[in-house]
Amino acid sequence: MNAEPSARELITIALREAGDVVTLRRCCQSACRAVGLTGAPLVRLATVVSEAGEQLLGAPGLTARLCLQGTDAVALSARFHWRGPVRPPSTLLTAATRLLDDCRLLSADGHRHELVLAQRTPAPGPSAAELADAVRARLAGAEGAADLIDTLRTQNRQLLVALEESQAQQDELQRLNAELEETNAGVLALYSELAAELEETNSGVVALYAELEDKTRQLELAGEYRTRFWANVSHELRSPVNSVIALARLLLGPGAEPLTAEQRRQVALVQTSGSTLLALVDELLDVAKAESGRLEPHPVDTDLRTLLHQLRGTLQGTARPGVTLDIPDHAQLRPLCTDEVMLTRVLRNVLSNALKFTAEGSVALDVEEREHEDGARFVFRIQDTGVGIPADDLERVFEEFYQVRGPHQRGRAGTGLGLPYARRLTELLGGTLTLDSEIGRGTRVTVEIPAHLPQPEPEPDAEGTGPARTGPGPDNRPPAPLWRSVVVVDDDEAFLAGVRPLLDRLAGSVTVLTDSGRAVATVAREGPDAVLLDLNMPGPDGYEVQRLLAEEAATRAVPVVVLTALDPAAVDRARLTHARAVLNKSRLTAADLAAAVGSPPAPPVRHSDTAPPPTPPRPEER
Repeated sequence: MNAEPSARELITIALREAGDVVTLRRCCQSACRAVGLTGAPLVRLATVVSEAGEQLLGAPGLTARLCLQGTDAVALSARFHWRGPVRPPSTLLTAATRLLDDCRLLSADGHRHELVLAQRTPAPGPSAAELADAVRARLAGAEGAADLIDTLRTQNRQLLVALEESQAQQDELQRLNAELEETNAGVLALYSELAAELEETNSGVVALYAELEDKTRQLELAGEYRTRFWANVSHELRSPVNSVIALARLLLGPGAEPLTAEQRRQVALVQTSGSTLLALVDELLDVAKAESGRLEPHPVDTDLRTLLHQLRGTLQGTARPGVTLDIPDHAQLRPLCTDEVMLTRVLRNVLSNALKFTAEGSVALDVEEREHEDGARFVFRIQDTGVGIPADDLERVFEEFYQVRGPHQRGRAGTGLGLPYARRLTELLGGTLTLDSEIGRGTRVTVEIPAHLPQPEPEPDAEGTGPARTGPGPDNRPPAPLWRSVVVVDDDEAFLAGVRPLLDRLAGSVTVLTDSGRAVATVAREGPDAVLLDLNMPGPDGYEVQRLLAEEAATRAVPVVVLTALDPAAVDRARLTHARAVLNKSRLTAADLAAAVGSPPAPPVRHSDTAPPPTPPRPEER
């Protein structure tokens, strides 16, 4: 029951009446601010200390001491001392244990008791002794007075409100006095009952606050897990899918070995299925980006007729027999500046959804350009004669992964992301997506977007980039290689097999390393025009290899281009300051590589009539 050796007393308050509890709460708030406790920690400590004072009020010898305890880790504590059989309720102790860092009930010889309530403070700059002196000065000085004035002002405002309510009640009581005299005893009993319930509810607020804190922590943890899950999906799914598509493209390419008609059909199915799977993965990732605010539109001047033509060609073959797809050749009257990719995905998702659930009849797209008080707008209406949607599900279909149950779902696979995804993209384009439907008579979806979406500031081009030389040369001869040699550091065999033909067109010599530990020595020895570097590898990862290349004098000037399947938001660009560019493996083109690396400097002029033949690449590194 003795004070802890490291506890430093700040103030002691004898608790004899309700006003002493108010003083205790005010002092506790001032002490919290003095030691750096603000926000939720201040509210929790002040609320629990005030509630404990009210519950123990009336106990013999009841006092409350505010103390600073500890040396390295300092905590602000309130220590209640009293005698007799009074005990704080178990609900208060349970809530205090969950809300505060320390809650202890100590007893000595069965008559003397101590309740300790403590909250850790932020690490103080001065020593604990200096901090205690500063808190005592604040409690005794102007800050305490200012707190008291604020408290009195609050009490005065509450008193005025209470007086007004009392006056109104008094007038009403005078009018009904004759009738209420017979029930006066019952009213008093009811008032006592309500007061007891209110006191019990007040105690329950502390427990409810503790439960809300737990729920908040659980939601934060769930958000962290979800973010981690999307990051893993980005790499673990997209890498193998990209490899499947690239290998299928190689098998179907003009330079591949001849395939039978059946083999070409099967490989084409593999490529189409891979592209569908990649689009689905990208859709899932875009939904997550939109939720977190990381998906941004990139507006460009859009040719609506070309966009609609592409949609018609893509979706015409997906309509069932007996269903007509009507996408007009719209004669565009005014310019449209929007994110063409996002708009295409919105219309494709809505049209695909309409075709999926229309067994007979038609799916028609109508385009309207109209003036609006905020400027010109484009309105796209998609009307189908499909099964329709029940009225109770009209809003639920915009919930992620929700699908309307019924026999119409048989044989129609889906994730329930089409309409939610389309609405999110429409909102990013500054527009709205609405839906009207009736069972058995079809559905109409209306997409309305502004004709002009503000363009972001263009990013400056990377230094040293040059024009991409990917077309045929003079006299229709194949173009000369853009670079003398390239070193590729990557351990993904499927990606290397798919990207090798592209690199062979750009470079005279291609050296492939699957062991990142040999990268620096190989680059120093070969002196290539560029290094293409993957990020996720066993041994030194791409970040470390890029750092080592930048530190070595022999490799510092070699351009480094990072190739990755990671989502751009998952790449730590702060660690890639020496890289020329970060390119996505799924959309890699010769033009991208040429623009990122640029043309190499011209070789020095030789003064001899004959030059030695170039050193052939090592067979094991080709």
